[in-house]
Amino acid sequence: MLTRPSPVVIPASEQPWLEVAAGLAERMRATVAADDESGELPIEHLRAIAASGLDTAFLPEEAGGEALSYATLVQVVRTFAHAHPAVAAVWLMHIGAAHGLVTMSEPAASAYFAERLRAGDRFSNALSEPAGGNHFLSSQQDAPAATDGTGWTLTGRKLFVSGVEAADHLLLNVRVDGGPAFFGVDRDDTMSLPPIDQTIGMRATRSRTILFESTLLARDRLCGPPPADYANLITVGFGALSIGIAESAIDALTESASRVKGPGPALAEASWVKQETALVWAELRAARLLVEQTAWLADQRDPQVMAAATETKMLANEVAKKAAALALKVGGGGAYLARSPIQRIFRDAQAGALMAYSVPFSAEIVGGWVLSEPV
Repeated sequence: MLTRPSPVVIPASEQPWLEVAAGLAERMRATVAADDESGELPIEHLRAIAASGLDTAFLPEEAGGEALSYATLVQVVRTFAHAHPAVAAVWLMHIGAAHGLVTMSEPAASAYFAERLRAGDRFSNALSEPAGGNHFLSSQQDAPAATDGTGWTLTGRKLFVSGVEAADHLLLNVRVDGGPAFFGVDRDDTMSLPPIDQTIGMRATRSRTILFESTLLARDRLCGPPPADYANLITVGFGALSIGIAESAIDALTESASRVKGPGPALAEASWVKQETALVWAELRAARLLVEQTAWLADQRDPQVMAAATETKMLANEVAKKAAALALKVGGGGAYLARSPIQRIFRDAQAGALMAYSVPFSAEIVGGWVLSEPV
């Protein structure tokens, strides 16, 4: 695919990690179609990422990591998503949950979660809940105090927990004493998984509901507020997930359009294909620049990073859908066949816009910011 230089420079010391990610992605690409068809969690790829040391490298230095930059984070997510969106999504949720727990927990719990990540344990986010929608960070579930004073208990459910089947630890939110609270919770037998309601796209994320029955939320696992200059890895990296999918759509489109299917020239020679591809590619470039700018703001500890991330996710999600739709249009009937990668890419491209914050919700927020600025 045609590329242009980026103004965001990856530190030289972190460049080898991009090569590691590229090597892992090549192995992911070999199984993406089969994993989508089976809908099973590609756990071997996730374990390979952990074994490479990449998970640990994103930890803060004081937790035994290398404090890799956000600029590197978004390039890794983009690389993984281009090859295997489901792996990219589960990995981003995993590393985001682990990094958040290490950052926000009290020292003893922080050290524990960092050690468990280094040991290869899996982490998931248990934040979405029935009727929660885009307000997934503002839990409506009240957790009563435990009778023995050790914390609180949760009976209820969380939805769309990616990779939960393999999760050893959860970053979970509830409401305690009338206010929001986040906890680090170890998986135990008070939690269960009802039958899966399979998604259409990103099937291999295995996003499932998890049920809690009097699960203890220990007082010593209660998270504190994040540092004022901390940017959550998931929020910063989410746009890159859609960028990787959009790039794979452009690649599939190019391959399909360049193939000579009859006596005439290939579709790549048609004016309408060139024109529509040009517009989508330019939007993709713009969205990728927004992703990189958001990462740069996070690395600068700029307070505007979270607002920029909302704008970025909104645009990147829509660009992925446009690129996939164009690939489907150019691919024609063949793109609808199960053997075509385009039909999978098209389904995967829809997922980002549905995930909180959804595109309509984000657009309302961003539009409000724009319209409230003085003229």
